[in-house]
Amino acid sequence: MSYTVLARKYRSLTLDDLVGQEPIATTLKNAILSGRVHHGFLFTGTRGVGKTSSARLLAKSLNCLDGDQPTPTPCCACESCIRIAEGEDIDVIEIDAASNTGVDNIRDLREAAAYRPARARFKIYIIDEVHMLSPGAFNALLKTLEEPPDHVKFILATTEIHKVPATVVSRCQRFDFRSIGIDVIAAHLEHILEQEGVETEQTVLRRVARLANGSMRDALSLLDQLLSFGGGKLSTELLDDVLPVAHDEVIAAMLDHVADEDAAGALARVEQSLASGQTLDRYCEMTVNHLRTLMLLNLCGADTELIDLPSSVRDQFVIQAARFDAATYVYMISLMEEVRRTVKSSIASRAIVDAAVVRMALAKNFSNIDELISKLESAAPEQAQSAPPPRTAQRRMAAPPPQRAAADTTRPAPVPAAPSRSSVSSEDKAKVLRDPNIEHAMDLFDGVLQNVQRVSPSATQPDDPNPTTDAAGDALAEGDN
Repeated sequence: MSYTVLARKYRSLTLDDLVGQEPIATTLKNAILSGRVHHGFLFTGTRGVGKTSSARLLAKSLNCLDGDQPTPTPCCACESCIRIAEGEDIDVIEIDAASNTGVDNIRDLREAAAYRPARARFKIYIIDEVHMLSPGAFNALLKTLEEPPDHVKFILATTEIHKVPATVVSRCQRFDFRSIGIDVIAAHLEHILEQEGVETEQTVLRRVARLANGSMRDALSLLDQLLSFGGGKLSTELLDDVLPVAHDEVIAAMLDHVADEDAAGALARVEQSLASGQTLDRYCEMTVNHLRTLMLLNLCGADTELIDLPSSVRDQFVIQAARFDAATYVYMISLMEEVRRTVKSSIASRAIVDAAVVRMALAKNFSNIDELISKLESAAPEQAQSAPPPRTAQRRMAAPPPQRAAADTTRPAPVPAAPSRSSVSSEDKAKVLRDPNIEHAMDLFDGVLQNVQRVSPSATQPDDPNPTTDAAGDALAEGDN
């Protein structure tokens, strides 16, 4: 007798048995009871969360032969229910879009949809991984999907909703299947082991649930593996021999080493995670998600609803969240996201990841930009007092006259201004500044231009044989020395 894996043996029989997706099950049951069943459904979510199982449960509810109309509680004993559960019903056609991607396949579907079901109320098409269809196939499906015959229902399932055209999404009722919580998975595994008569420990169940990463099918596959190895009893020692430590636990341990500035310990945790089969880009992605969770707990408090954490591990996350401040979380998230994008195309991917972890662990050895700016601002006034001012033409024009002490007798008395002097224009002042002789004199004596005046010819001395009227010659410069 062939062995039936746990994922198939304990598959839900009705919508009431659907684990971890209660809101979706309630919506579908109410739609059946009220007679408001849509002709097209789109189920999206990660792997192993119940999309295909829900499609079959909905098909059973619509086509159960035990009553005269659809029911949210099918009998699971009639010919239709049994065949649908086995995936062999002639009126419920399951199509793998990955191997039926072309326009010809959709054309055949459209032709077959015109015929009424052989035995049940509806002819139901379940198209799994619908995002794999070609653009031409999607276009060929649109008209039938929007206005199918009354006896036809479509149930589409996908793990990559962003690849499904908006024209298809708009013609269906969309249901987003969320990842199943650790507590829910652990409780369901405990129920299955009770049915199987296997003793276990709660630590084992929680480790399996964490390794499943929100997927019930993955959890049941891991449990199958443990049962094959351990027989009638599952212990923690057996778990350590068969299954690796959950990746989120390794990442949490790595960040503890980072907080302790222990670069060697952090690198050892990276090696532990990668040795268990984790890819570099996936490791970076999980690290970013873990850091985001800690950042939200740090900023929004332990009771924040922005993250979905089971109560059993929330306290541990809260304690770790307090080990870094908000600025450090922003820095680490940005760093790991940049590394995640880089490792996909680099030939030194492992070195880049290791360097990023070391940089996080030794971040305190690097200068903070705010501290550097503060130091520069505090040092600026001292440098301004000790350093001589720059000598530029604009400064010479705008600089105020130097203050002179009344008792200063070392400097010669200022020459009195000549009488009958008239003010000059700004153009003449600019001409003075361009004069090479005056520029050289001011540079030589560190002079500052005080004023420019033009002397009228009548005010010149009679014995002056060459009175000048040139603006450059009328410049009065005063030296600082």
